[in-house]
Amino acid sequence: MPLKKDLGFLDIFCIGTGAMISSGLFVLPGILYALVGPGVFLGYLLAAVLLLPALVSKAELATALPKTGGDYFFVDRSLGPTFGMLAGVAAWASLALKTAFALLGLGAFARLLWPGLSLLEARLVALGFCVLFTLVNLWGAKHAGRLQIGLVAVLLVLLCGYVVAGMGKIEASRYTPLLPHGVNAVMVGAAMAFVSFGGLTKVASVAEEVKDPGRNLPLGMFVSGAVVAVAYVAVTLVTVGVVPGDVLSGSLTPISLGGEALWPKVGLVAMSAAAILAFVSTANAGILAASRTPMAMSRDGLLPGFFGRVGERRGTPHYAILFTAAFIGASLFMDLALFIKSASAMKILLFGFSIVALILLRESRVATYQPKFRSPLYPWLHAAGIVAYVFLLIELGSLPLLVAGGILGTGMVWYALYAKTRVARESALAHLAQRIASRTLGGHDLEAELAQIVRTRDGGVDDRFDRLVRDCVILDLEGAVSRDDLFRSVAEKLAWRLDLPPAEILRLLEEREELSSTVIRPGLAIPHIVVEGTGRFDVLLARIREGTPFTPDAEPVRTVFVLIGSKDERNYHLRALAAVAEIAQDSHFDRRWRRAKDVEALRRLILHSKRRRLQD
Repeated sequence: MPLKKDLGFLDIFCIGTGAMISSGLFVLPGILYALVGPGVFLGYLLAAVLLLPALVSKAELATALPKTGGDYFFVDRSLGPTFGMLAGVAAWASLALKTAFALLGLGAFARLLWPGLSLLEARLVALGFCVLFTLVNLWGAKHAGRLQIGLVAVLLVLLCGYVVAGMGKIEASRYTPLLPHGVNAVMVGAAMAFVSFGGLTKVASVAEEVKDPGRNLPLGMFVSGAVVAVAYVAVTLVTVGVVPGDVLSGSLTPISLGGEALWPKVGLVAMSAAAILAFVSTANAGILAASRTPMAMSRDGLLPGFFGRVGERRGTPHYAILFTAAFIGASLFMDLALFIKSASAMKILLFGFSIVALILLRESRVATYQPKFRSPLYPWLHAAGIVAYVFLLIELGSLPLLVAGGILGTGMVWYALYAKTRVARESALAHLAQRIASRTLGGHDLEAELAQIVRTRDGGVDDRFDRLVRDCVILDLEGAVSRDDLFRSVAEKLAWRLDLPPAEILRLLEEREELSSTVIRPGLAIPHIVVEGTGRFDVLLARIREGTPFTPDAEPVRTVFVLIGSKDERNYHLRALAAVAEIAQDSHFDRRWRRAKDVEALRRLILHSKRRRLQD
């Protein structure tokens, strides 16, 4: 059963924003201040800039492949199931641990309200919230999205009030010296702050549930990213200016301290409430997004099948949600400090994987890879992103990388023991190798899957022209072919389908061409004839690799659509001509037609082209 497409732009904006404004803002600034100094806001700004290559890559991939799984799905279809397993484990574990950290934040603030709570009781409070958000997500993504809208709206109002009130009370002396530990400290701070923006790209994990993903996904991601980047920089800038440095340094409640400095009686309560809302928002969005990764991996055979089951009443992957919630609940009772750094390392690896996935999908030239948004400055921005992420991984240190390697290694053991014999998929990497080697390496699985994703994304429903193309004859002719030889081949192929003599079809084709050329633009011809009888209509497609000279002075024709029908089909004849014209006017059509590797790739190109579908 397919997932419901319930999520619009506002839901996407709130899921992304809610996943980002959390512990990275309400806990991390005090820690980073001790490392960087008053210029801590520069670390957040640098992290936001470094996010850009991954953001534009994920926006393109999400509009081309709006499927549940996000990072996992992109990497699996570009690099193959082995890397897909790595990406899936890393994406799921890092987001689940980030969600657990937000839940522990709720437990910590519960101790502020009830100082007598023990550490174990605070963890039990966090577990209770985990159960609550699990139930919300089991109810359906629409309800989870609605909760996000309310939470994020209140949170942004509180933060705006904090910034506006703080601007008038900033003490400039608290910004000097701006970088007491040097510029390199800003780089380290950016590496640590980078994970704070990781929630934005998790929007891709729920892409299959988004209405009009070509518009709502990139718009929601970019607007959310811009708003959150401004919020991080502005809030940390104000906090540094209103809280004494010796108090702020190392604090785990820096924004609450800032609220107390601005509003002595109510500030601590107000900003603590904002922090609680942020933790609630992150935890809710985290369960929603993380649960979709095991669902997608189950669909592909990397995990047992029950993870991919979707409930009939609510349309949610209940087993995947419960499994994710169980992992999060168990992790609440672990020491998460090292695991959070390891999650940061895995997120950076995922961002790098996403960029590599985009490069492979573009360079493999799969005809059915048709993103609604194309990332700019390709490939220079993407290459710079990969270099930057390698640098960030180095800044995190060796121990987090070792832990991340252990988690990924566990995934590889599972792949070797369970999944390796259950999956056999074609990847963009195989397509790229095929293009370089100029030989066939595999089947059409990737192109066919991407084509179906595009149709589902665009809400496509087959019309009569689609049905004709699915069953039509397609000629793929090597070398140069004369027009007479082409027409003879067409007549022979169509004769048995229409129960007409080949000579009659050949005569009609030649007469039509003598009447006026059917070449409608350079390289494209649409021969169309009327035959005797009733209820007859057929289509034939032909690619002539070296071209056919339809007229002495014109460019050789490499693309031919033949339409043949009886007189009673005259109206549909005109509609079919309009469909062909609409397909051929796509600026990418000729390039994709030339690059299609065989007859079935040509058929898929026509079936999944952008045109209006007119129902019978």
